Amino acid sequence: MFSSAIRSTARFSLSALALMSLHGFAQAQTNGEQSAAELAKATQNPVADLISLPFQNNTNFNFGPEEETQNILNIQPVIPFSISADANLITRTIVPVISQPRLFPGDDRENGIGDVQFTAFYSPKEATAGGLIWGVGPVIQMDTATDDKLGTGKWSAGPSVVALIMPGQWVIGALAQNVWDFAGDGDREGVNQFLMQPFVNYNFKSKPGRYISFSPIITANWKASNSNTWTVPLGLQMGQVIKVGKQPINLSLGGYYNVEKPDNGADWTLRAQITFLFPKGR
Repeated sequence: MFSSAIRSTARFSLSALALMSLHGFAQAQTNGEQSAAELAKATQNPVADLISLPFQNNTNFNFGPEEETQNILNIQPVIPFSISADANLITRTIVPVISQPRLFPGDDRENGIGDVQFTAFYSPKEATAGGLIWGVGPVIQMDTATDDKLGTGKWSAGPSVVALIMPGQWVIGALAQNVWDFAGDGDREGVNQFLMQPFVNYNFKSKPGRYISFSPIITANWKASNSNTWTVPLGLQMGQVIKVGKQPINLSLGGYYNVEKPDNGADWTLRAQITFLFPKGR
């Protein structure tokens, strides 16, 4: 059931992107070119005051000892709250729906939910005098996996920080976090995991709402051996904000090749994302 749902979501995302390329930006014209450009830059800001519902599908090729395909659909709603006249609390929840290939001969593919992650960023409403936008807060990784193969078996937590600038047509910044386990199955290996996502986005002035993005997800497992610590992907993705009826939607598609990876890590990833946007006053 889960693998069928994942495949359906991936097909929908790719179909929507194909529709975007055929129809270009015409669907967004009724919302105004400037508003589409603003929405595109807002979606690239992890602490923007914007409610959004992203569905990010990552298909990882040549994963595991059998070099099969792994699929992870991240459902990650972002909900901001105004906590004072000067600051917001930006909450982000990531629910991974995983289709895991067999990890050894005779094993079966496992489909289900992985460890859910929740982050809450404290972020000033206004950028600094130098144009810096930032947020900081805790991240909690919950022991919610529906099968041992899909999660760590631990409850983990740590700090998360994001910082960015938005000069002209650019959005440049990085998000970083580290989590350590504090509870869970004592027979499972401890958790000490690092994640960093640098992002460099260029928004095309002549095509409002269209952008190109470099945003690899770099991870490190500090519990692993030196040769198995890092996963470092390199690649690009293209995106476009469109409007379907009255609903603004952000679509993106890209590929990333792992120049550094642990044993049995995937060679490369196809990332397709569809994000429903809910700007204030819409």
